[in-house]
Amino acid sequence: MWAKIPEGGNEVSAMGDRAAAAAQRPGSGRGPEPIRVLIADDHALFRRGLEMVLEEEDDIDLVGQASDGTEAVDVAGEALPDVVLMDIRMPKISGIEACRATKEVAPSAKIVMLTISDEEEDLFEAIRAGASGYLLKDIPLDEVADTVRAVYGGQSLINPSMAGKLLTEFAVLARRDEEEPPQQVPAPRLTDREIQVLRLVARGMNNRDIAKELFISENTVKNHVRNILEKLQIHSRMEAVMVAVREKLIEFG
Repeated sequence: MWAKIPEGGNEVSAMGDRAAAAAQRPGSGRGPEPIRVLIADDHALFRRGLEMVLEEEDDIDLVGQASDGTEAVDVAGEALPDVVLMDIRMPKISGIEACRATKEVAPSAKIVMLTISDEEEDLFEAIRAGASGYLLKDIPLDEVADTVRAVYGGQSLINPSMAGKLLTEFAVLARRDEEEPPQQVPAPRLTDREIQVLRLVARGMNNRDIAKELFISENTVKNHVRNILEKLQIHSRMEAVMVAVREKLIEFG
């Protein structure tokens, strides 16, 4: 069971309904192109478990595996996966470092940290590194495929037990005093439409739902999200919300 990024700033929507995730399957109405997945974990048995689950899915193609952070970056640069399932605690370089490096060699890859760590610092660092999701390894294996589809479809996922910590961080940012020194570099200017899109991203909506809400095409939403990430100089939708709250580009209740 996992949760979407905070909705409306006051709650987190639990997404345990497999039917809801299945509705996001990229194969529906778009042809049979499979989602390319890379697994990066130093535990061979855990990798094997993920492999067995994902190989049964017709719309998912396992394109590589890695047993340490350095190998994960190398394989990602060669295989160019759509989604990476990555542990945080790995040899050579950590999953967080590997996440940053992977975003350089495979910018379009969506990275989900799949870890035993429930430390706040790891959660925030993963988001800042560009992760699109943060799930604990107690997630049932039969939910992993739906997780891959949801992240590939544009959702940002977080384990419910960690969601409260992220909400707390948002609240701290939103209520920050004026004691901090002023920003030396002014916040990037987003258009009114980009602000609208960012607010809906903060509510946990995916691109398809945002398109319906604003009566624009899904492709237009993708372009807006890409522009937002470029302007804020970040890599993930979750980080975009954190930056937007910190810079007071959107209000967080």
